[in-house]
Parts: sequence; C-alpha cells; structure tokens
Amino acid sequence: MTHEFKDIIFQAKINQQNGIQNVLATVVDLDGSSYRKPGVRMLLSSDGKMVGAISGGCVEKEIQRRAQSVFNDNKPKVITYDGRYRLGCEGILYVLLEPFTVSSEFINAFNENNIQRNSYNIISFFKKEDEIYGNFGSVIQFENQQKFSFNREFIHEKTNDLVVFKQTLQPLFRLLIIGGEHDAVKLCTQATQLGWEVDVITSVKDPKELSDFPDAKSVIAQTPEMIELSDINKNTAVVIMNHNFTYDLRWLIKLQEQNPVYIGILGAAKRREKLFNELFEFAPDVSDAFLEKIHTPAGLNIGAETPEEIALSILAEILSVIRNKEVFSLKKITGRIHN
Repeated sequence: MTHEFKDIIFQAKINQQNGIQNVLATVVDLDGSSYRKPGVRMLLSSDGKMVGAISGGCVEKEIQRRAQSVFNDNKPKVITYDGRYRLGCEGILYVLLEPFTVSSEFINAFNENNIQRNSYNIISFFKKEDEIYGNFGSVIQFENQQKFSFNREFIHEKTNDLVVFKQTLQPLFRLLIIGGEHDAVKLCTQATQLGWEVDVITSVKDPKELSDFPDAKSVIAQTPEMIELSDINKNTAVVIMNHNFTYDLRWLIKLQEQNPVYIGILGAAKRREKLFNELFEFAPDVSDAFLEKIHTPAGLNIGAETPEEIALSILAEILSVIRNKEVFSLKKITGRIHN
C-alpha cells in the first residue's frame, strides 16, 4: 500500500499548488468481507478527480458524493457503505473522510523516510457510526518520532472516546534484477506496475543505460566481485537472469553476504543440481537458510512462454513467498480468501 499512498501524497501536493481542496478517504474498519481491507485510501479532489481506490470500483462514486460536505464545511466525518446487497462482498465498510493538507515539512520528512527505506505508522481516530461528525482524523509518525496530522483542525489530545486504527506501512518492496536482456526489461516494467522499486545490474561487457530500463530506479554495469551491495534484506527480492551459468554462480557467491527474501535464477531445471554443486565447492559454508531462498527455475508453473508471461510467473512466485502463501486456485477455497 506504500506506493498507493506515495501517489496520493504526490497528487495532493499538486492540488494544493493549484488551489484545489483535498479530502482523504480511509477504510478504517470492516464488518464482514470486502474486496479490499482496512488501511486502503484514496484522494478526493474538489475538481472531481480521484487518486487510488478503496474497492474494485463500485464504491468510489458514492464516497465522492458523500464527501461533498467535507469539502463544504471542512469537517471530518465517518460514513458506512453496506456492500452486502450491492457488491456481493458481505461486508460493511467504515470510511473516514477528512480534510487533507500536506505541508512542506511533511513532504520533506516523507521523502527522507522513503530514501532511508524506513517503515512508518498511520493512526486514525474515529467512531463506528454512519454519517457522524466529530474530532476525527489521522496522524502519521515516522521512525525519528516526527508526527504530522492530515487534518489541521484535528485535536490529538481529545481522542479518549474514539476507536483507533493503526497501520504500519513498510518501505517500497525492492526488486534487484541482475541481467540486461529483453526479458529483464519486461520483468522491470511489470514489477514497477506493482509499485516496487527496481534496480538493475547489467554486465560490464554489455552495459545498459536508464533509457533501456525507463521504469527502473537505477541501472549500473558491474561485476559481482567489485560491486558493493546494500539494503538487500527481507524487503528485497533478487532475480538473476544472465543466461550464463558461470556468471550466475559468481552472483550467488556474492549474495551469500546479503539477506534477500527471495533469489530467483532463470535456466533449465537440469542445471540446478550442477549450480548447487559448484556453489558448495566455492562456498562450502553456505547455509541451508540461504539455499532455501533460491528458486531455480524461477517462477510458478503457469505454462509461461513469452518474456511477459515468464515475468508474470516470477512476480507471482515472489508474492507467494513474501506473503507466505501456498499456491493453488482460489476456486478451491470455500471460506474467506483472507484471514
């Protein structure tokens, strides 16, 4: 959800510069089930435009209509949306609508927090009633203890009788692609559509530019022996797609020093045993935990053939790993999809 909130902040800043009012809609609670869960947000603008979504598209116009009073009187309120008879989701959404103002101090703190790749908390105060006004609002708190209210009129000290919804947002998930061919470009494009930050490392023998990967955050040409890696942690996945066995092995040896949540390697299944045997020979102390992270051939078995389909299968496998989900068809589920 971090990338969605980032888009909201970006648009809110532009709106303010153009004299356009902002109202932030946040799903703060849910009775039953719904397409999306508490913590999803969208930005409503006084010019009628919206950024983000809190459902599959059926709720947004209703929320926009009921937010007009907030634009008119600048008073936050909570509304409900009963989707049991309209959406088939068997749930009631509780939505906090609050005036949304972003100061330059908040923008600077938000950007610095993203650069440092730190998590942050958003805490919303509300009541579980429909069309109710009050001292409702949200506060964002960064790791350096800086706090900012979304609504300037919100009084944080007068919230004892209110319900609290707290959400921790992680830094943008990071994908490190090692390879510079056509299939790497497709993987980069699809990953950024998920809101991930993508860094690309290409071969020094065939260096690429950022213009070759227009969706990437960075593109460099480097060898595994010379590069200095950072921020390769549980919030990072690595996909090695060099189409070169020796180069893949060298990168695996290098990545032992890091702690990614996932390492995917392109290539036929028959090369896996040889790759592991070579790895044991050059790195006899390799841990079982590191080996468990390696997925080769990378991707889920969905019958992928084209570069776009292969990219989809790899990203789906990464998602299943970071969400700790066993992969199977949703049609086999008889209860709720999400716990």
